[in-house]
Amino acid sequence: MSSFFNTKVALLRGMDTRRADVLAKELNIFTYGDLIQHYPFRYLDRTQVYNVVDLHDDLPMVQVKGTVRTKELLGEGRKQRLVAQLHDQSGVMELTWFKGVKFFEKFVKNHQEYVAFGKPAMFNGKAQMVHPELEEVSEQKPGASFLQPVYSSTDKLRNFNLDTKGIGRLMAQLLKLAAPHITETLSPELVLRYALMPKAEAMQQIHFPQSTELLQAARFRLKFEELFYIQLKLLRQRTQRKVELAGQIFDKVPSLVHFYKNVLPFDLTGAQKRVIHDIYKDFCAGKQMNRLLQGDVGSGKTIVAFIAMLMAADNGAQSCMMAPTEILADQHYIGLKQFADLLGMKIGKLTGSTRTAERRVLHEQLRSGEMHMLVGTHALLEDVVQFKNLGLTIMDEQHRFGVAQRSKLWQKNPDIIPHVLVMTATPIPRTLAMTLYGDLDVSVIDELPAGRKPIVTVHRFDSNRLKVFEFMRQQIREGRQVYVVYPLIEESEAMADYKDLMDGYESVTRAFPEYQVSIVHGRMSAAEKDAEMQRFVQRQTQIMVATTVIEVGVNVPNASVMVIESSERFGLSQLHQLRGRVGRGADQSYCILMSGYKLSKDTRTRLETMVRTNNGFEIADIDLKLRGPGDLMGTQQSGVLDLLIADLAKDGRILSESRAAAQDLLNEDPDLSQPTNENIRRHILSLPATAVNWSRIS
Repeated sequence: MSSFFNTKVALLRGMDTRRADVLAKELNIFTYGDLIQHYPFRYLDRTQVYNVVDLHDDLPMVQVKGTVRTKELLGEGRKQRLVAQLHDQSGVMELTWFKGVKFFEKFVKNHQEYVAFGKPAMFNGKAQMVHPELEEVSEQKPGASFLQPVYSSTDKLRNFNLDTKGIGRLMAQLLKLAAPHITETLSPELVLRYALMPKAEAMQQIHFPQSTELLQAARFRLKFEELFYIQLKLLRQRTQRKVELAGQIFDKVPSLVHFYKNVLPFDLTGAQKRVIHDIYKDFCAGKQMNRLLQGDVGSGKTIVAFIAMLMAADNGAQSCMMAPTEILADQHYIGLKQFADLLGMKIGKLTGSTRTAERRVLHEQLRSGEMHMLVGTHALLEDVVQFKNLGLTIMDEQHRFGVAQRSKLWQKNPDIIPHVLVMTATPIPRTLAMTLYGDLDVSVIDELPAGRKPIVTVHRFDSNRLKVFEFMRQQIREGRQVYVVYPLIEESEAMADYKDLMDGYESVTRAFPEYQVSIVHGRMSAAEKDAEMQRFVQRQTQIMVATTVIEVGVNVPNASVMVIESSERFGLSQLHQLRGRVGRGADQSYCILMSGYKLSKDTRTRLETMVRTNNGFEIADIDLKLRGPGDLMGTQQSGVLDLLIADLAKDGRILSESRAAAQDLLNEDPDLSQPTNENIRRHILSLPATAVNWSRIS
């Protein structure tokens, strides 16, 4: 692309610095390149003319052709309005204007034929349009039926006449100027193989489509190109890292045989064995492992992580596992220490609560190499934490850590970068995983350990609370324990949430005077939370009232009932995470979703999905469709989702095709040096080094 697209948008005819400034502030549009890639988010269908008799409230903006028979001014002063009756062969529609009354009174003539365009509404059985666009039929140009682009705008922009029409006028002007400068950015082979519309034509048709078919072809071309360049970038990074970054070789595994035969009290699932094989292959390759381990709640990721740590220890290397909360770090440590002790491996724990004296000993053992494994929280990132030979870093619920934090952990070994295993119990839709983690190798544990029963999930309205309490009482009598969870907004609790929790705690203690009740929330110190959790784990309390601090990882096999209050306030993946706190023992477990009666359509979908399925990946796909990729997993900060036109919730097929195309290209021509790939190489070279989305016009 030429420097034409770096031209400041203020230089367009009809623009000035003030309008350019507001465009930059509101929409991040600074240059011709930014503007031309500000794509319409929908189109108004001007290709179809409706009859009045066919109009109803659910229709979008439509056009109706008819003759104005009468018009009259009604009301006085500010409340004055113009009402006209538009007749076609099927009936009559009322057109109303509250603004610009004087203009429309002159413009609208009786016995003149018009095309009215607007949102129809029904009132007392009669069709209406308020503030329709009106065009005289005699003035309509040949072929004036079209798909009209709608651009995102804001109130501030509208004050500068930069509403959707104003932006459309700028776009029409820019497209004429840009036509000679739009060059093909994909190879002829790709254009031919995927029957892609040429780039210049796609840019024209995406803004001002001449037909629905041409619009679809333009959309496919631009979505394919965007996803292709994102995948090309990620795959090149992965290939480059494998070529450039050496990793320690962990090929000796004597402890592993002993562990399987004499220590591990259960059989691993087929999925766990498959993942361990993937990790072992990485460890033997001599290149740095960078692997994402996805596994639903309770699928056994932690034991897989321990086996990876064991392999590192067998080869003279240390490993560390970082968890996002102290509760989870404690649980990992307690769970893994029993195995480490039996194998003669030294394992330590480092969190914000670790005392100074304990830290000194810990730091010394890490530096000397006496300590093989370390489990902890963000405290692991402190500069004072130094290893003799850190060979493996593991991050649990890795999306809770920033890129800078992760890289700080990798720098703990100055000689050779440690292998990296990142784990998540939040199932990631395949399309999102391919984009967010496209530079990682992905392993999935997709089966639960033997003997686990699917959790029975039901939705109950608040009016059924007494029946729910009776069910809880029955479960406790059978020796089980119960969670009651209240909503929590953000990491620190808002006052309203705190009040909800305390009210709930009081109502539960009143309803169950014969039982002990624990409480855990974000305002408690780590020691207080831990004490309450321990009371529950040791069965001193039968009911745990909590906020979502118990969401991740807490393991109490005897807890068989999860009651989620105000479940309409939770996201789908969060509901699934909370449900995963039960179902960890051999007993049948239950999840009860409590809600009020007022539920939006999306909320109903969320609750119905939870009741219908326990499959985390299916849930994640539905969550992606409901919320969009920007809200999932904090991805709006990830940078990689700087998407212009593609939609990961809807474009999974295009994403798969574009990734396959990028992989094929790199297999055949890793340096992009062949003449057939000249367009792709030239486009990449034209981009600034900081470019995130490689399909952006530079």
